[in-house]
Amino acid sequence: MTSIYLVRHGQTAWNKEEIFRGRTDVPLDETGLKQAELVGEYFREIKIHAIYSSTLSRAWETARKIAQFNDLKVQPLPGIIDMSFGKWEGRPHQEIREKDSKTYRQWVEKPHLVRLPGGESLDDVRVRAMAALEEVIRKHPEKTLVLVSHRVICKVLICAILSLDNSHFWQITQDTTAINLIQYRKGKYILSLMNETCHLKPLKGQTRKVDF
Repeated sequence: MTSIYLVRHGQTAWNKEEIFRGRTDVPLDETGLKQAELVGEYFREIKIHAIYSSTLSRAWETARKIAQFNDLKVQPLPGIIDMSFGKWEGRPHQEIREKDSKTYRQWVEKPHLVRLPGGESLDDVRVRAMAALEEVIRKHPEKTLVLVSHRVICKVLICAILSLDNSHFWQITQDTTAINLIQYRKGKYILSLMNETCHLKPLKGQTRKVDF
């Protein structure tokens, strides 16, 4: 059996301010750095054989905090970089809701039907992210891996391994530094853990549970 821990990165200022991030390289903020330290501690006693990350710094820095407890080097995995939000990137949630109301409404109500202006669709994301997941499983059979990525990627991968289409996107929650465990056995995926944030208890009152 191959075990894949799928981890979302820590908090950034743009998470807190509800600004669309996408491919913009927004670093972890002070709280995000603390979250990354704590998620690293979570994996201290778990034997990890390889760790992969999106190349964006918010994911990469989170991955480095996990890697340091397992004496590993983080490896880039381009297929799990954040969704391209195109023209929405760097713009506040409220502004998009007001200025691009038609597309925004579709994103909220029927996300599987949307191609973001100048960006990707959830189907685009699903194809590349699943290809990346399958790649690391082939490379590391019967091993334990960590993949550090982004909210959208985590949601889409969870839908995919559960054989749910992308219309279920909003039914999956992923908090910052959420931990998910996907197991691959005899050609089938098993979701053993989802949106685990017990490691963030020391930050009680400092983090916001918001799906953004």
